[in-house]
Amino acid sequence: MGIRFILTVNKQGQTRLAQYYEWLTLGERRALEGEIVRKCLARNEQQCSFVEHRNYKIVYRRYASLFFLVGVDNDENELAILEFIHLLVETMDRHFGNVCELDIMFHLEKAHFMLEEMVMNGCIVETSKANILTPVQLLEKTS
Repeated sequence: MGIRFILTVNKQGQTRLAQYYEWLTLGERRALEGEIVRKCLARNEQQCSFVEHRNYKIVYRRYASLFFLVGVDNDENELAILEFIHLLVETMDRHFGNVCELDIMFHLEKAHFMLEEMVMNGCIVETSKANILTPVQLLEKTS
């Protein structure tokens, strides 16, 4: 298993989207998120986008006011995860039209649905934006 968790947080450190692929208690999740967010938000733009924390490697990227953080195993390819983050943002951009924090807050179920189409059990299973968005668009048509 490669990906352990995916977080989206704003510049104030508030979690807007969280998906875990390993079991952690709510308290452990809250503590882990707080530690990681503080560590990543304290770094400046000249520093690399990879941080080691506990037994995870954190790969993160900032897009406008949102930080996308992905916790992976130590042997995972960092550049591939950066590419995955970019694909996730491009997919959300295509659906929402320049995704922002409010899009994720008001359409949280759609954001989770896109993420579930892309990642299954911690493994990336879909990279085609069209294939990811088709079920979301079908869901919108039926409602």
